[in-house]
Amino acid sequence: MTGTISSARNSSSLPPLGEMYSALVNKDKAYEGVFVAAIKTTGIFCRSSCHARKPKPENVEYYASCEQALNYGFRPCKVCKPLEPLGQTPDWVKVILLEIAKKPDIRLKDQQLRDRGIVPAKLRRWFKHHHGMTFQAYLRAIRLNQAIGQIKQNNSVTKAAFDIGYESLSGFNDAFKKLTGLSPKQSKQTTLVTISRILTPLGPMIAGVNDSGVCLLEFTDRRMLETQLKRLIKLKNAVFVPGEHNLLSQLEIQLNEYFSGQRKRFDIPLDAVGTEFQELVWQELLTIPSGKTRSYQAQAEAIGRPTATRAVAKANGDNRIAIIIPCHRVVGKNGSLTGYGGGLWRKQRLLELEQNA
Repeated sequence: MTGTISSARNSSSLPPLGEMYSALVNKDKAYEGVFVAAIKTTGIFCRSSCHARKPKPENVEYYASCEQALNYGFRPCKVCKPLEPLGQTPDWVKVILLEIAKKPDIRLKDQQLRDRGIVPAKLRRWFKHHHGMTFQAYLRAIRLNQAIGQIKQNNSVTKAAFDIGYESLSGFNDAFKKLTGLSPKQSKQTTLVTISRILTPLGPMIAGVNDSGVCLLEFTDRRMLETQLKRLIKLKNAVFVPGEHNLLSQLEIQLNEYFSGQRKRFDIPLDAVGTEFQELVWQELLTIPSGKTRSYQAQAEAIGRPTATRAVAKANGDNRIAIIIPCHRVVGKNGSLTGYGGGLWRKQRLLELEQNA
């Protein structure tokens, strides 16, 4: 690498300069929310994954937020649009999602999408990228979500199948098993977890709720996410299905209030299931005030287990409901930031957000 790396504002909460420049050159999405790069020669600032032509290292300044870059006189890049949340749903997709929400059993074929001015292939790519499934698979999942709800309310499998538009029971059974891994009858003993993505200033999160409360809230890039999903399946006999739920709407509103500094305490119901020890630790986490921190040792003492510091740290790491159950408020004995599944940079940002609210 040639040239001199430029400066970083508020560098205490930013990675090393060389690391940030490397991320910018490699269009690394893992650094979304960590920094924005301001180009001195053009006067614009970009997200780490921007595809625009890369500047020389000496021509870049780094900021922890878009607000800081704007305050220093830079304007947002028109290519990567850093002021928009990463993965924000475009308006043309929002229209379709609204239509599905009003009529979950809707069936939209390619020509019907074209009649609405939407290119089917473009819609398929968007759903595949953001939800891991095609648009038609998403529609099927929404319909099957309805069917699971009907079956759990003791409606017959046949009635549920025909109510959502299936013309044969065998076709319904096959689709149901492909989505959930269970037969429709087996689903009566399962917990239906409705999942969705929620965009935040620190990156997209996957949220899961059931009728008892929020049971999952994790950043989508967390390495342990797959393990957490498997644990939830085992603990709750859970089936995950994308869809709408009033608790998801409530959760999104409260998260937006939290990130805008308007909310310090969440009051949404939780369904945090674990071992007796884990639940004890998680319940104690809820007593740490916003903007405050506590050491792992102090946390162990607070639950009456002063020698269980390591076990407390492990239980913190097993927390499946980030932010709301605030494991980010627990720090090392000397105040150092350690052990956060969403990444230490997020832990730093969450604490800064709360302390400045």
